[in-house]
Amino acid sequence: MIDSLDVSYGDMWGSHEGPTHPNLIPNALAARRHEAGMAYAVLLSSRERPLAMVERWPRGMWRVYLFDDASRRAQTIDFKPFGTGMLLAHRNTRLTGGGEETSTVEALSCRAPEFGDWQVFAPFLAQQGHEPATTVVLNDVSVDEGAGPLRPTGIEQLSAPGPRDTPDGPAVVELGDAGAVRITSGQLAVSDPGWVSEPRTVAVPPGEYPVTLALLRQTPWLRVAAAKVTLLDAPPHAWEMALRPDEDPELLGEGEFYGVGVYTGTVAFMAATRTVSEEALDEEVFLPLSFGDRPSVELPGTETGPNLIAFSAGWGDGSYPVWIGRTEDGQAGCVVVDLRLYPSDEEKQVPGGPGPSHA
Repeated sequence: MIDSLDVSYGDMWGSHEGPTHPNLIPNALAARRHEAGMAYAVLLSSRERPLAMVERWPRGMWRVYLFDDASRRAQTIDFKPFGTGMLLAHRNTRLTGGGEETSTVEALSCRAPEFGDWQVFAPFLAQQGHEPATTVVLNDVSVDEGAGPLRPTGIEQLSAPGPRDTPDGPAVVELGDAGAVRITSGQLAVSDPGWVSEPRTVAVPPGEYPVTLALLRQTPWLRVAAAKVTLLDAPPHAWEMALRPDEDPELLGEGEFYGVGVYTGTVAFMAATRTVSEEALDEEVFLPLSFGDRPSVELPGTETGPNLIAFSAGWGDGSYPVWIGRTEDGQAGCVVVDLRLYPSDEEKQVPGGPGPSHA
């Protein structure tokens, strides 16, 4: 008889097959994501044995994974909203050794849970032969809140020339001049030049601004560790993450960040109105870039039109944080892209290293 369940929270599991969360998050963060309509996962366990994993999906959908006695995911039940405040099962799938078997959906339903109301899923444990008590007590065993999202620690040091200790051994940082980016629209965009539909933008006065690269030299490679656009000749007083209007740092886990998504191994600074043809990208940007001797390239515009400064993105595809350095009076003084080639001293102390990102 199961009369209590341990409750922990994490990111969505995806293809993860383990008996616990691949990435734990605190109760408070899961609650904020629930309120914002975002996805997260809830693990219900007993005596350190997983019994059910519940995923909250967008648009009020839920999926319940049920575990067998060997702690393997053996069944999924998909729920959709039904009526007022109810969930109705619309798919019941048994996971077999050779694949999946979707059975006829029984009349399975429950209340749509408020956050923390996980007892509503306890009766479904019987689907795998577990016997829940009429009243089940929930014990919160989630992780502590932690330090929160990635913090702008050591941004100035990213562009300081000299020796560096990296996860791949000793290296040297050199500074490189990538030219000047010409902004005519009043918006500096940071984006993968091949995917410019949702750039990260910073409001800046029209003008030309120098671009400096921090180049990490580690024979035989020369990789871009950081890229900086200098907007004002004034030191940054404070740093902030470049956010889109719909992004909330309170919804990020420990060490996580919202960043620029990279899908072609390349990042670019450009005016928000700049457009680029695929043919020009291939011939004038992607092909000329080299990890050996040409880490950046300029794609010119017209004589007075906006250009584009592109550079290789660290180790390639992924997501990278973009930081705005604010002067003492709040103006944007510079914009820095951290290509994550070496962690800060603070990140070295975080279990598991730097956290995941959101492009």
